[in-house]
Amino acid sequence: LCHASSVAALLEGIGSGAVSASFMEVDKAEVAIMIGCNPEANHPVAATFFKRAAKRGTKIVVMDPRGIALQKHASHMLQFNPGSDVSLLNAMLNVIVTEALYKPDYIDEMAIGFEQLKAHLQAYTPDAMAPICGIDADTIREVARLYANAKSAMIFWGMGVSQHVHGTDNCRCLISL
Repeated sequence: LCHASSVAALLEGIGSGAVSASFMEVDKAEVAIMIGCNPEANHPVAATFFKRAAKRGTKIVVMDPRGIALQKHASHMLQFNPGSDVSLLNAMLNVIVTEALYKPDYIDEMAIGFEQLKAHLQAYTPDAMAPICGIDADTIREVARLYANAKSAMIFWGMGVSQHVHGTDNCRCLISL
């Protein structure tokens, strides 16, 4: 997360530019989303934690246009079209918001601008975004529901999310999730 777009989005979204948990915490997650990272190639120690978590029942959702080695441990592999990260993530947010798969008390207490986010997301339905990101609308809904309904969930992202033209927007979407 050392890339400037990640730090900027984290400062803007949660008030701190630091990660909120280490990869070792994946053992405690019911669902873990991995996007823009390839731990087997770039961080083999982290990869062992993800593999172990998957064996213990953690649902690993890999989102990556390239396909990565850890996809064989994933419950879901979303190999989206390159550059369509924001479309996919906004479609997931659309599902979570329109189906009210969030805790209203938490939103009321901790979130600023939620009504603006709700209005913004109306256009980003899974059906509208599926042709852009190359992921079936029903799969987008399934993964959004899986993540939103988990008792404990985490998102792990790497520089594959932040080091391109939409880097800060990608990070903003992930923080909103």
